[in-house]
Amino acid sequence: MTTNYFMPTNDSGKADLLDHFSSALPRYAAALDVSAVDLVALKADADAFRYTLHAQTDVLAYSQHWTAYKNVLRDGGSGTADWPIALTLATPVPPAVRPGVIARLAALAAHIKTHKNYTTAIGQDLWLIGSFQVLDTSTWKPILTIQNQAGHPIIVWSKGQASAIEIWVDRGDGHEFVLLTINTEPNTTDTSPLPAAGASALWKYKAIYRLHDELVGQWSDVISVSVGG
Repeated sequence: MTTNYFMPTNDSGKADLLDHFSSALPRYAAALDVSAVDLVALKADADAFRYTLHAQTDVLAYSQHWTAYKNVLRDGGSGTADWPIALTLATPVPPAVRPGVIARLAALAAHIKTHKNYTTAIGQDLWLIGSFQVLDTSTWKPILTIQNQAGHPIIVWSKGQASAIEIWVDRGDGHEFVLLTINTEPNTTDTSPLPAAGASALWKYKAIYRLHDELVGQWSDVISVSVGG
């Protein structure tokens, strides 16, 4: 048995709470005396924080891409000789907001929970009440999809209640599946050097969740993507 606390402890969970709170609160705004200005500010905070997490993931992956390129440039290998393509962040870019999005969320939640019209049902609907639940980790199974950035696969996955995910890759080089990485936040860019110019390969991926440093649940279905130099 585990406890779901009102305020998540990781950034992904905080972003999920902001997203849900900003979408669910409008239907209770009149009863709880939450102004239209507050709703607009909450939505702006949610959008800005979610965009920041995605941008951070992209920048970190791009940094890993340059590290892989640097290593091939220094030591030789089968990677491309072209400079890595410049990083382009996703658009549209939401307006910047003042620092302290989680502090503002906590203050608004505290105001709502002391309002005379606040009820347990409202708190549960807004995710403001912690609850006890039994986790059946045997049913956990990652669902993977693949996107592309500058030719490199991005393995897209959701975290749920897991602590992390363990991703394995088979590059068709006779080594079968080998560990690619263990990530605590979605998503995962494979920054390994691509095949030489004019060559291609089929890369396959599978993953399994981790909870408190232990493997749990079932392996994902294997997904594959063709990569080329």
